[in-house]
Amino acid sequence: MSAVEAPPFIRTIEWDMMDKTKFFPLSMLSSFSVRCCLYPLTVIKTRLQIQRRNHMYTGMIDAYRKIYRMEGFSGLYRGFWISSIQIVSGVFYVSTYEGVRHILSQDSFTSGLDSKLKALIGGGSASLVAQTIVVPFDVLSQHLMVLGVSFKHGKLAVDKMGMNPLGLNLTPGMSRAYISGEIIKLIYQRDGVKGFYRGYVASLCAYVPNSALWWGLYTCYQDELIRVLPNWVSHLFIQAIAGTLGGFTTTIITNPLDIVRARLQVQRIDSMCNAFKILWIEEGVRMFSKGLSARLVQSACFSFSIILGYETIKRVSVNEEYKSYIRW
Repeated sequence: MSAVEAPPFIRTIEWDMMDKTKFFPLSMLSSFSVRCCLYPLTVIKTRLQIQRRNHMYTGMIDAYRKIYRMEGFSGLYRGFWISSIQIVSGVFYVSTYEGVRHILSQDSFTSGLDSKLKALIGGGSASLVAQTIVVPFDVLSQHLMVLGVSFKHGKLAVDKMGMNPLGLNLTPGMSRAYISGEIIKLIYQRDGVKGFYRGYVASLCAYVPNSALWWGLYTCYQDELIRVLPNWVSHLFIQAIAGTLGGFTTTIITNPLDIVRARLQVQRIDSMCNAFKILWIEEGVRMFSKGLSARLVQSACFSFSIILGYETIKRVSVNEEYKSYIRW
């Protein structure tokens, strides 16, 4: 072997190479930590998407300042504990993604598929499963995010005695748990069980392509970066950068669909077509960039952190026989 030739290494740690008793608990811990750190960006993104034109906030920084000034630090974590239940869906998401890729690799008809195509199919399948679990919690957490926020007499108001989009009457001293229970009751009274799946189709339209593209592009960017960068560059760093680039690309492509999803779930618009029409009337071509800055920052931070944690955990969980072939 020449001095410049790098030793062989495993680019992708496969499902059957890992100790699942290590992988699952570490994966849940990593997912919760990332969500905890980045949740304020989710609140800001949702507020920007729900507002009409720029009545409440002029942008991401303005939204952060106003939320922090008027609602305090807790305002940036509205609905967090409901949303954090999504870490359970994360287990199903990862299991589906890795499981589908494993099946495609083992099946005689699909084993010859390109790794990028396998990642794309696995990512789409994983999102389909995860969204089925997570949409009810999404609906509830988004109502909590915008609770009591209004625009009155030309000024932004946070009225703890005010209304949320469901028309819930609030009084001082109400606990978050009680308010959450009241929101659940109102959603069920108005729409039944289907109320908790409001925007489900829009969620699938937004997140299934997003997830499929993200994993496909992640694999594509990773292969290209490995090809052009020197061998001494950390493989884990390359993967984190590839995840960030994949997140940027998919966020720009799917941004209008994510706005439609949020509005369907919070503003009770009856269909995706009507949501698109209303959005176009209100925003025009700005609908493609509405809340985009917050989504891009969120996506960059989330993609980098998730891949860094995910690939690190895979390395820690890999079976002993493969450790010598893993490059950090």
